[in-house]
Amino acid sequence: MRNVTNSWHAFALAVLLGLLAMVLGAGPALGGIAGTKHDLSQKGFNTTQICIFCHTPHNANAYVPGSPLWNHNVTWSTFTTYASPTLNAVPGQPTGTSKLCLSCHDGTVGIDAYTNNAGLNFITGTALLGTDLSNDHPVSFLYDAALATADKGLATPIDDKYVDAAHKLPLFSGQLQCASCHQVHDDTNGKFLRMSNSGSMLCLTCHLK
Repeated sequence: MRNVTNSWHAFALAVLLGLLAMVLGAGPALGGIAGTKHDLSQKGFNTTQICIFCHTPHNANAYVPGSPLWNHNVTWSTFTTYASPTLNAVPGQPTGTSKLCLSCHDGTVGIDAYTNNAGLNFITGTALLGTDLSNDHPVSFLYDAALATADKGLATPIDDKYVDAAHKLPLFSGQLQCASCHQVHDDTNGKFLRMSNSGSMLCLTCHLK
């Protein structure tokens, strides 16, 4: 019976990871999170599982539409968003994957606030963004051809799923989110970036020279 149960758990985990890859629009997590800062399994938070802090195959949190089988408490903070007289985009309150990221990185929700755990440990250091995002890159705004035309300094996205033809930087229902630049499951490029930023390569995928 134990072998059957273990096989079922392995199958369920494989299905879950496959679904996450599709939902996040980034293909497989090549680097994996084991051993990265997103691996909380050895922190003494009541489990040695890696995925459970963010994901669950059953009874997922549905507060954020499109969230990938979410298992973590969601932030309800009101954020101060980026603003500039030269900004043509219209950022709103963080939505979608950005809201999920901020459910640790705003510092109001414990990193161990998963399933029925209240969460008593909070993010610190440079990863703590807080609720004032006025000095951070804007997120949760529509990035389309109209914006690129109005801005005159942005690349025109190829469609509402990707900025670039190489499919390095995804969009989420046409919106730029935290996960457009960061791949939470792969730290190969450092800072969980989706591609190397050597020579500002990542920045220049969207921002024209």
